[in-house]
Amino acid sequence: MNTGTVISIGEALIDRLGPLGGNPSFDLPVTDCFGGAPANVACALSRLGVNVSFIGCLGNDAFGENLNNLFLQRGINISGLQQDTLRPTRVVLVRRDSDGERSFEGFEGDKGLGFADQAISREKIIRYWPLVEEKAQWLIAGTIPLSSEISSKALLWCIENALNAGIKIALDVNWRPTFWRNQVSTVLEPSKKEKNQILSILKKVSLIKLAKEEAQWFFNTSDPTQISSSFAHRPSVVVTDGSNPILWRLNNHTGKSFALTPSTVVDTTGAGDAFTAGLIYKLLSVDLDEISQQIAEDIIQFGIACGSHVCTGIGAIAPQPYLEDIENLLS
Repeated sequence: MNTGTVISIGEALIDRLGPLGGNPSFDLPVTDCFGGAPANVACALSRLGVNVSFIGCLGNDAFGENLNNLFLQRGINISGLQQDTLRPTRVVLVRRDSDGERSFEGFEGDKGLGFADQAISREKIIRYWPLVEEKAQWLIAGTIPLSSEISSKALLWCIENALNAGIKIALDVNWRPTFWRNQVSTVLEPSKKEKNQILSILKKVSLIKLAKEEAQWFFNTSDPTQISSSFAHRPSVVVTDGSNPILWRLNNHTGKSFALTPSTVVDTTGAGDAFTAGLIYKLLSVDLDEISQQIAEDIIQFGIACGSHVCTGIGAIAPQPYLEDIENLLS
């Protein structure tokens, strides 16, 4: 697998899950899981058999080495994976309530210069871009790289060059205030400055995925058609809401699709990323501009099945489905 049909850019990190109802800073046992939305999506796509390249930056440490090995095991093209010798791989403290729902408590490991994922280098990307750009159909990103000056330049460069190469862009808003602010903040809503920074790149994407509360914060509505209409280029929009119905607009088709609730929910971490991977997997074989209502419904249903499957295991990456898992689930 030398070339990717999908490029995923952004953070690869460690989610440190506390015990149910406990605090991951000091309650034991903790479980360290591979994570970071773009890394999760890349791994989920590779499980489904897609050629995928990952662009990111890891620390020169055991966590970085383990993530690097994970990507190799999954057959992901890592010619765009960088290493930072000054900054560690980020560890995110994840608190889980008794139902398995999660919240982010801050980070561990910062030695004063921040984390490796904040230092994705634009200069290094420019050098190996031809290796990942060839044959790529989609670039997948989140907004977290925008929260740091170095990685922001890298992401913006990738977006411009993807557009120039005719590569479509899918963006998961993935609003995580802890990544944007120097301390854990009780204010979840984005500031005007944070909002504007994110809205500026949404003007360039073909597909926007966001959670219902993100839709309210950024657009004052959770109606995908209204969100799409706020942009001149009318992107496709998918609004998720945990286990509640998903509202969507793909091409000019709209719908409301119901979640598949697995018999046992172990951990919801990464369900949304598996859902995104499912959408992109389906969109690789059909042009967004040519999909019918039925195809749109099938695409969303496939994504829902991918997300549901991930909730049956611990962490975002280990329980990701193979294609036959989803075919069995949907039949």
